[in-house]
Amino acid sequence: MIPALPWPAWFGLATCAAAVFLAVVTLVAPRPVRLPLGRRRPDLAAPGGALTGATAAATTLIDGVLHRGGWRQRLVVALERAGVRMRLADLVLLVLVGMAVAAVLGEVLAGPLMGLLLAAVVPVVARVVLANLTTKRERAFADQLDDCLQLMSSSLRAGHSLLQALAAVASEAEEPSSEEFARIINETRVGRPLGAALADAAERMSCEDFSWVTQAVAINREVGGNLAEVLDGVSHTIRERNAIRRQVKALAAEGKLSALVLMALPFGVAGFLAFSNPAYLARFTSNLIGYALLVVAAVLLVVGGLWLRKTVQVKF
Repeated sequence: MIPALPWPAWFGLATCAAAVFLAVVTLVAPRPVRLPLGRRRPDLAAPGGALTGATAAATTLIDGVLHRGGWRQRLVVALERAGVRMRLADLVLLVLVGMAVAAVLGEVLAGPLMGLLLAAVVPVVARVVLANLTTKRERAFADQLDDCLQLMSSSLRAGHSLLQALAAVASEAEEPSSEEFARIINETRVGRPLGAALADAAERMSCEDFSWVTQAVAINREVGGNLAEVLDGVSHTIRERNAIRRQVKALAAEGKLSALVLMALPFGVAGFLAFSNPAYLARFTSNLIGYALLVVAAVLLVVGGLWLRKTVQVKF
């Protein structure tokens, strides 16, 4: 039950909610694609309000701090791998605003300790979301690679060059393959070697199959031969690997579900007892032995979770 709050607390909550809404509208909401006013009319300055100016100043400060700390490049690479088109400084500002709002909510509802815990959870949630987006994008790229190689092989048989075949994939494939191949084409147009651009794309997408394609293209460019037949052979190998991967995923689905149930069962039982019989769990937080048992249970839960993960995770 939410306790009765004084009017300053409600005012603070309303202010934080308004700040989050304005930050989301300013940073996340899609904007029409148009040239900046400074490029269209150099003699006129772009109008901006107080919120726009404050946001720009904050993002500039955050960008400078990240650049001096040496974190900017790693975080930018993480955003590229996740396919997030938001600027790094904007994302950091959004996370900081979320931490401030979570801290205020936790302090108002349950005290300063809860506020600190909720504020610490916000960047963890952001990291988990980025990791999920990265994994989803990498899997989509791996699933689309077979079709991309077939399209490249067909283009080469039609008499097109390798760059034209890559451009055909960039224009006709689905995301994220089209985006990655378009980036390869753009990098080669500004003078970067094709092999380096392909190798970076394979590393960025963490795709071992595309690394094989990169090696096949590099060998073919050195010794010559029919690249279309080489791509057909690599495509056949990737198709067979994908079939085995899907079969293993289907066979391991039951084990993964069992692991999730076993990991969630202690928390479910603890939650049920907390509502039905709070005195039963109060003994664990009333003396040193209870805290020691909680630590032992947490360690055993982590060990069991890692064991189950290794059991259901098959690498080949």
